[in-house]
Amino acid sequence: MNVIDWIVMLGTLLGIVIYGVWKTRNISSVQSYLLGDRDLPWWTIGLSIMATQASAVTFLSTPGQAYEDGMRFAQFYFGLPVAMVILSIFVIPIYYRLKVYTAYEYLEGRFDRRTRTLTAILFLLQRGLAAGITIYAPAIILSSILGWSLNITIFFIGLVVIFYTVMGGTQAVSVTQKQQMIVILTGMFVAAIILVYKLPEHVGFGDAVGLAGKLGKLNVVDFSFDLNNRYTFWSGMLGGVFLFLSYFGTDQSQVQRYLSGKSLTESRLGLLFNGLLKVPMQFLVLFVGILVFVFFQFNTRPLHFNDANVAKLIGTPYEQTYREYETAYLQVQERELGIAERIVAANRSGDEAALEAAREDSQVAVADGKRIREQVEALILQADPNAKTKDTDYVFISFVISFLPVGMVGLLLAVIFSAAMSSTSSELNALATTTVIDLYRRSIVKNQTDRHYLQMSKIFTIAWGIVALMFAVVADLFENLIQAVNIVGSLFYGSILGVFVVAFFMKRVGGRAVFWGAILGEILVVTIFLLDYYEYLNIAYLWLNMIGCLLVMLLSWIFEKLGSGGSSRPKLA
Repeated sequence: MNVIDWIVMLGTLLGIVIYGVWKTRNISSVQSYLLGDRDLPWWTIGLSIMATQASAVTFLSTPGQAYEDGMRFAQFYFGLPVAMVILSIFVIPIYYRLKVYTAYEYLEGRFDRRTRTLTAILFLLQRGLAAGITIYAPAIILSSILGWSLNITIFFIGLVVIFYTVMGGTQAVSVTQKQQMIVILTGMFVAAIILVYKLPEHVGFGDAVGLAGKLGKLNVVDFSFDLNNRYTFWSGMLGGVFLFLSYFGTDQSQVQRYLSGKSLTESRLGLLFNGLLKVPMQFLVLFVGILVFVFFQFNTRPLHFNDANVAKLIGTPYEQTYREYETAYLQVQERELGIAERIVAANRSGDEAALEAAREDSQVAVADGKRIREQVEALILQADPNAKTKDTDYVFISFVISFLPVGMVGLLLAVIFSAAMSSTSSELNALATTTVIDLYRRSIVKNQTDRHYLQMSKIFTIAWGIVALMFAVVADLFENLIQAVNIVGSLFYGSILGVFVVAFFMKRVGGRAVFWGAILGEILVVTIFLLDYYEYLNIAYLWLNMIGCLLVMLLSWIFEKLGSGGSSRPKLA
């Protein structure tokens, strides 16, 4: 990487970290550390919420997802605006009226302490694991660029994020996320513009979109109802709504962002701002992946995007075979280039017969290319049986490093690291807050000084950072990082949301009923996931959010009817 790229990347990242530490240097109370001074305007809240969700996984894995599978993943976010409206109307006013530190405090008033503790523990489990993935994602890049081992890179990144999160708490998270979000959005717009600029002179933006469409990459909406299909309109509007209701309404990493608002109105506007802007942002990120796909129709692309895997073949008896596959793959790409030119010409002239013939030839070429790539993956596994051959997470970064001009490489790397810092810092801060407020101060060490709880908040931030680092070391077990984050969330979010739905709307259900309903519901959700994983069932993970929520509601109602409910304490709802 060029010296200028290093200057751009490190200057951007260090500037953000130094600014955050300096702005929060005078924090001296546990409330300021965990919630800030509750003075944030709506636009800062909105950007902070977006930055918390937009991890490095978003900007690494999502373009690769679009490159391989088209725009179908956009349907995952269709339910987001609906969820934001529901939360603004029903949930945020309750949190503000009760003046809680965490979402789970409310559950003790509505039910009992053990329900609050159980829900907090479920959150800690899923968010602690997800934090590891958000650290692992950028570590892939830096290890590839610097030639460091992946584990050393993971610990390097993790320690940087832990440092400024421990120093400044939630204020450090919030004040840095504005700058990080600006860097992120700017970088992705620049990437899209450069991709269009680098297309052949005779291929305009309209030609690129038309080519992507004819090759089946603009498949934005799928109305088929198939429980085994991960991304359809219905999985997004049903499973997705339940996921976002749980994530933004009960996940402390998000609740903490809008509880820092100066008023109820500002927090509502921040959530609605996120709901309106997040979907277009995801379209942009996915569309960048589509543009990368079109770019590689006219330019030579790697046979395998993960250079580390290819390096395992060089200088071994497998290298000669790999070179033969590489030559065959170049021939396939030459065919694809000719087909792309034919599709562009046929689109312009409206020649449907030529277009259909070109599409048929494209299907044959794609099948040939896929077969060669599968043979290379098998070759890599022969050289290293433990290698992870899925390479879609490397598609975008491969383009960035190989084709962007000097300076822009540093900017795009800063985008990915900014996203990692923003999401991971929010997660660590939320994990520490929930541990201190819902477990440590409530049940373990009571009636200590404010200074004691401030110090313990910092200690728990470090502890959860270590947990996240440990999980990051094994995060490569997942094939696709963006799916890994959502799968981990879907295993827990439905049950957590179910507890809150019972609290808000099922006034006659008490603490004992919802406690056992949540435990049994979570066991059933994990069971369903395992049955799907081992192919005894066919249920896409997004549906687990709705299934988990409905199971907890149903089981809580049944347990209440059987006489094990306990006091419902409806006065706080």
